[in-house]
Amino acid sequence: MHHSLTILGSGYTAKFLLPLAQHRYTHVFATSRDPDRKLTHLNPDQRIRFDLARPETWQAIPTSTDVLWCFPAIPIKLVQQFADAASLRTRRLVVLGSTSAYDDCASTEYPPPWIDETASVDLSKPRVQGEELLRTYYNAIVLRVAGIYGPGRNPVEWIRIGRANRSRKYVNLIHVEDLASSCLAAIEHADPSGIYNVSDGHPRTWTEICKMVEQRWEIQSSDSQDADSPGKRVLNKRMCELLKSDGTGLRYRDLFEALELIRRNSLNEATPSR
Repeated sequence: MHHSLTILGSGYTAKFLLPLAQHRYTHVFATSRDPDRKLTHLNPDQRIRFDLARPETWQAIPTSTDVLWCFPAIPIKLVQQFADAASLRTRRLVVLGSTSAYDDCASTEYPPPWIDETASVDLSKPRVQGEELLRTYYNAIVLRVAGIYGPGRNPVEWIRIGRANRSRKYVNLIHVEDLASSCLAAIEHADPSGIYNVSDGHPRTWTEICKMVEQRWEIQSSDSQDADSPGKRVLNKRMCELLKSDGTGLRYRDLFEALELIRRNSLNEATPSR
């Protein structure tokens, strides 16, 4: 562990991770391709202009910091060149991947079988190639992250606008605050080159989610055209052990309780204070 942390690619997840990281690190830096416009919530000395596609920006990354990599690790040639230039092999490096890395289940079994970190991945995907390069050659800890939701990224709205519809497909989700806690736990406690599935441990079908949303909030949905896909059911046991080592655990195990809390908070924010 270093005394400082650099977050490569400061998007949605970083907004929730930054306040937690500032309790652990003396200095926290965040990168963006346009930091003065997109990182205005940070002090200027915390903002770093960084673009993987522009090697002239690589030297701006501070030396001797832990690193959290939050964007897809592509293209692989630049990933390797940057990893060498930034000496990532000598740092604690956590890479945010995706559960989409796992091979689509060819089994006709339904519900689909549970998937743990030993399951095979689809190395034809460029992002997976980059993640595996960082893991095997640079000791990166890879978090295979389920669908991220939270304030401003709400499955209820996905259903309202038709982005998600009823189907028997299983979906794995993780609240962004639990993801942020998992990132910090991984930096401090995870095994080098380790793999950890990050999800709430309760995969649900879109039909189940849509029905509950209709019952609670009277939001209608339609049948999906992707009705034959079984989806995946991802185990999160290793992640839970990691959080326990960090003295914490999942805060949002129940999707519908979390969605209700998001709704109440958004209503409170929309109501002018007297």
